[in-house]
Amino acid sequence: MASNGAPYGRRDESPLRPDKLLNAYGGEVIRVLLIGCGDVALRTAGLLRTRARLYGLTRRPDDIARLRAHGVVPIIGDLDRLSTLSRLRTAPFAVLHFAPPPSDGRDDPRTQKLVAALARARSIPQRFVYISTSGVYGDCAGAQVDEMRPRRAQTPRGRRRVAAEDLLRDWAMRYGVSLAILRAPGIYAATRLPLDRLKQGTPALTVDDDVYTNHIHADDLARATVAALFRARPNRAYNVTDDAPMKMGGWFDAVADAFQLPRPPRITWEEAEQRIAPILLSFMSESRRLVNARMKRELRVRLRYPSPLALLREVAPRDLKRQLALPL
Repeated sequence: MASNGAPYGRRDESPLRPDKLLNAYGGEVIRVLLIGCGDVALRTAGLLRTRARLYGLTRRPDDIARLRAHGVVPIIGDLDRLSTLSRLRTAPFAVLHFAPPPSDGRDDPRTQKLVAALARARSIPQRFVYISTSGVYGDCAGAQVDEMRPRRAQTPRGRRRVAAEDLLRDWAMRYGVSLAILRAPGIYAATRLPLDRLKQGTPALTVDDDVYTNHIHADDLARATVAALFRARPNRAYNVTDDAPMKMGGWFDAVADAFQLPRPPRITWEEAEQRIAPILLSFMSESRRLVNARMKRELRVRLRYPSPLALLREVAPRDLKRQLALPL
């Protein structure tokens, strides 16, 4: 059994019905602004497009056709340049913020510019969902972690997310916006598996040094985003994760087995410090097991993929499915 109360590999096919959620607003078509129009944002758009007027901010003109194909009205603008964000005055009902901070610095100037632009809109958004990261908790030595645990980010990447969360909480309180913060761990999908890492032979840590890692399927994160849009309590954080925290090396072994690739070699932490790039090593230095009870209780999210092994069973060759049913 998983630590959050669901068996590994069991799929719940209960559908999320955005149309029913929207009925709470009189069935009217609402305006939703997507900030950052990558994979998860477009999966979210697919859930909302029939009952919401969707707008998407992008800085790349090449994205226009792709966004329109997903039912999203493109808005050209750059979060690094406030002067380009004047078109965000579209008075959206809600904002879904998927864009990451810059790769350096201590704060998130992109989110700073976003809220500055939204403050000039004809009306302030009523709801705001921010996709953050579980990295805000820092290393927890493998402990179970719920949303009440203090944030002690230890990497520059995690500290920038903490800065963004704090900025948005202050802004939401000042303007009366209902803010939901979704703290997501590693995102996976059939197109988002660590195959390149395995093919390159990048090592994993030995069993004694290995860390717990957490995952969420991109579809489940999209569904949680829609649920948070309508069901989240104001100024509330949620761990959005599946039911199956795994050791990182075990996850890599499972993917390798599914795709008939060699399992990664195992090395000690001391060896990893000499051989692994710092950015990758930072992910291998934090261990925690996220608790998703609040997500299930308040957002009423039912996971389609309670464990990453459920996806691997779908994509693995038929003759390997029996192997994947065995415990790691």
